[in-house]
Amino acid sequence: MTKRLNGLKTSINRRTFVKNGLTAAGAATVGAGLLAHGSSVLAQEGPEERSGRLTEGDAAILRFLAAAEILETDLWQQYNELGGIQDSEVPGGSGSAPYTAALAVLDADMAQYIHDNTEDELTHEVFINAFLASKGADTVNLDEFRTLPSSHATGAQQIGRLTNLMHLTVDTSWWTRYRSGTKNPDFGDTFDQAVPSLNVGRHPAIPRTDDDLTPSGHIQAIANTAGFHFGTIEQGGTSLYPSLAQRVTDRDVLRIVLSIGPTEAMHFQTWSDKAGNAPPLTDPKDPTLVFPDLNSPPLGGEEFQTNLIMPEPTIFLSRKLPTCSIVRPTATNGAAVGALKFLTAMGLFIGQSQAFFEIMRDLAEDADEAKIGLG
Repeated sequence: MTKRLNGLKTSINRRTFVKNGLTAAGAATVGAGLLAHGSSVLAQEGPEERSGRLTEGDAAILRFLAAAEILETDLWQQYNELGGIQDSEVPGGSGSAPYTAALAVLDADMAQYIHDNTEDELTHEVFINAFLASKGADTVNLDEFRTLPSSHATGAQQIGRLTNLMHLTVDTSWWTRYRSGTKNPDFGDTFDQAVPSLNVGRHPAIPRTDDDLTPSGHIQAIANTAGFHFGTIEQGGTSLYPSLAQRVTDRDVLRIVLSIGPTEAMHFQTWSDKAGNAPPLTDPKDPTLVFPDLNSPPLGGEEFQTNLIMPEPTIFLSRKLPTCSIVRPTATNGAAVGALKFLTAMGLFIGQSQAFFEIMRDLAEDADEAKIGLG
């Protein structure tokens, strides 16, 4: 960058964090060709971000999605450094053999899947920002907030992070939601947790230090936590894209949202399948964390069998209509703000600054204010 971001003053200027330029050092490596002609200077000062040749609403939607993808890339990079495949496609880290082995209990191909999910999110953030720049619109850069600590386990890079994977409260209600044939969160319905103790307290999804690598039951509990967190994150993206697509007006923007969204669904189905292989156990270092046998009561049976990974048909639009196999939820009102609240509630941003939350809230509110539908 030709300039550093301006320091925070008494009033937060979110435009300080919205720029015409590359999104991150890692993204720059992958997306250098895409962004070769983009400007890397600070956006011009003004009351609102520049939309260029896009409507304000479409640009706002893409900026929020770019921010979400930057955050996803950050968390997946941490998973990949310790439990995935490190190569030129997803650089950084050197792996943790005990953690990788514990993840492999869920599936022998977990390292490859983690790598590919990481690469996908990285290309999403680079592409969306590149498209915004190509239309003369401001892009998103969150590098100033890369201040959270890395894991100190062998294999992790010691760099600043945007997200915190070491104190998570994981919502596992997606497990029961996608197996329900009578309820839909768009109707206000609620769902039981598949792993209730994961939704209480704070739990690491990556080893914090090498002390977390033993005993075997403890590192397996961390890997199980990661396995469910993978599904939690990707079901959120699966819903976010169709929810915001309903507010898009430009057909190219709609094509982007409708083309990226289904890849999030592919990720979610993969992780839904792998979470079902998490072995039942009690964490020997944290006896409050218990992973139940998912094939036994109160789960189990035809409705909750672990190989049931395709969405059960359920109510949609009206209780008077036939049930339909769908992504759920997809209501558009407040979708971006809701997604941000969901990510915040799981502890993903523990340690972040107030400025970070203000910037993200502004981006989410702008996305939710976009007009509905193609004009």
